[in-house]
Amino acid sequence: MAQTAGRIAAARLLVAALWAGALWVLGYVAAPAVFSLAGGALTGDLVGAFLRRLAWISMACAVLMLILVRFSPDLDGARRRSLKLLVLAMLACALVMFVGLQPAMAFMRDAAGPAGIRASPMWTRFAVMHGVSQLFHLIESVLAAMLLLKSR
Repeated sequence: MAQTAGRIAAARLLVAALWAGALWVLGYVAAPAVFSLAGGALTGDLVGAFLRRLAWISMACAVLMLILVRFSPDLDGARRRSLKLLVLAMLACALVMFVGLQPAMAFMRDAAGPAGIRASPMWTRFAVMHGVSQLFHLIESVLAAMLLLKSR
């Protein structure tokens, strides 16, 4: 029993680390690097593709974490609830970005035409949505740090 509990705890930590690492690398390393090297619609499309993949990674990690938390014999009720809440909050952030913000921003970029979103009358709305998206990413990133610390 102790060996199984140890394996499940290690799996929780591994999934939390994968999820947090994906968030941090994309949000704070890859996306800024791509935007610093290039501009324009292709850059936005590339980062958008990264973000879509990140959303799928987030959903998969959330499902795995919820299963692992559910079947973790080493967790008491309070710790199990706190881990579930962290996972669900992170998943909510990912879904807000994936289902709400990213499609709307992609639509605005496409509707802006060849002149680009910055030349469009939609620029202010796009910039606000981008800021909100960054805020959700930051919140999810902080929650990921908490998840890592509590998953051990």
